[in-house]
Amino acid sequence: MKRCLFLLPLYLLFTSTPTLAQTVIYTTARWPVVQPDPGVEVQRLENVDTLSQSVFPSLSASPAKAEAQARLRMQQPDWHTQEARLTRAYQALLDARTVGISKVPAVVFDGQFVVYGTTDVALARQKLAEWRERHP
Repeated sequence: MKRCLFLLPLYLLFTSTPTLAQTVIYTTARWPVVQPDPGVEVQRLENVDTLSQSVFPSLSASPAKAEAQARLRMQQPDWHTQEARLTRAYQALLDARTVGISKVPAVVFDGQFVVYGTTDVALARQKLAEWRERHP
């Protein structure tokens, strides 16, 4: 099962094309986004190791037993919800890495301009405009 979780990021890398919205906010639970403007995408980055542990809390060291435990877990009623959450978490990390995000919070404009330190799009636009004035 750990092998499957290890391969998930590679699968996402080669099977998905990151969709860059006009404006994307990258954040964590520590920096919440309150009422983003329409059209602004919010990517909440989660700790995928912690999330994986919550989905598969204690798999056996025995590969055969671990596989059986994982299969049983995947038959639980909440499995599809948890699988989707884990997939979104890996996709958000992949998108952030693709754009070059090195810390959060960050606001990305047009997939190329990054403003760090805020989740407020208006403030980020202002900082970007000020930077552009100083660097014509």
